[in-house]
Amino acid sequence: MGPGLARSRWLALVLAAMTALMLAVGASVGSTGWESVLRMRDDPVAWQIVTDIRLPRSAGAWLAGALLGLAGAVAQGLFRNPLAEPYLLGSAAGAALGSAIGLVAMGTALTGLDIWHRLGMTGMAFAGAAGAVLLTVALARNVQSTLRLLLAGVIVGVVLGAVRDLIELRHPDILQAMQSFVLGTSAFVGWSGCALMLAVWLLCSLGAWAFSRVLDGLTLGEATAHSLGLPLAPMRYGLVLVLALATGTSVAQTGLIAFVGLAAPHLVRSLVRVGHGRSILLASAMGGVLLLAADILARWLIAPQELPVGVLTAALGGTYLLWRMHRRTAGGGLG
Repeated sequence: MGPGLARSRWLALVLAAMTALMLAVGASVGSTGWESVLRMRDDPVAWQIVTDIRLPRSAGAWLAGALLGLAGAVAQGLFRNPLAEPYLLGSAAGAALGSAIGLVAMGTALTGLDIWHRLGMTGMAFAGAAGAVLLTVALARNVQSTLRLLLAGVIVGVVLGAVRDLIELRHPDILQAMQSFVLGTSAFVGWSGCALMLAVWLLCSLGAWAFSRVLDGLTLGEATAHSLGLPLAPMRYGLVLVLALATGTSVAQTGLIAFVGLAAPHLVRSLVRVGHGRSILLASAMGGVLLLAADILARWLIAPQELPVGVLTAALGGTYLLWRMHRRTAGGGLG
């Protein structure tokens, strides 16, 4: 067993332990604190608070972060760029537009959504994310040119964001729900949303693992990847599909969460050096831990009120990247 493989296993164990610990902490953070946990066996209200509100919210935060971490690792491997992130190809703007259309069509707020409405919201968000990615690929004409893809993604994101703004102006009743959506929050995630994200996470993890060979090949260069007999074009489309599905599902449940998908792969690479198959799964677990920790902190900092978790991750993630840039300035980039 090589040192990288051994360290990756240790990191997986540490992340699993941190997840279990923070899920327990997440069950105790709220307006009533530990009191609800201590009284939940004898108090039906305390039981409902812990099992129907805090636990699904904490599990949902971990799953949303895991999806973003996975999508970020796929994006960075696909574009061979450490600054790539899940929202790069306009998928965030597309998912937000799809969710806005879903809110208008269903005529409901984010609270109280049953499994069928959540499926509908997730379907609309995924359709928006996938449509945005396909439009980006069409504008770039192929998935071979990284620069054209990035430029097309920026253009698609701006245009779809403007369309979403027009829908919000036409239907002002969805503005409050969309504000929570844009700021990012796990407050509306229930067990049905968790089940949906878990299913998508398993599917995307299998897909990313299956396509990890092409990412390993691309690290050696296009010519080397071709010489290895890898079908680059179809595998790239498969990776783009994984990226869109993971991003769309996460955005549908928790809104736009910044920097988790960017920072999680960076942290994993700074700790272990393994192939993309393992690093994507580790980045996914790291993303779950990061977002769950941020969600707990957002609930605790100004309790009994709470901060939008997307605002907190943007502040912390931006600070982290500035620190990394400061450290790496002499080295010429973010490693």
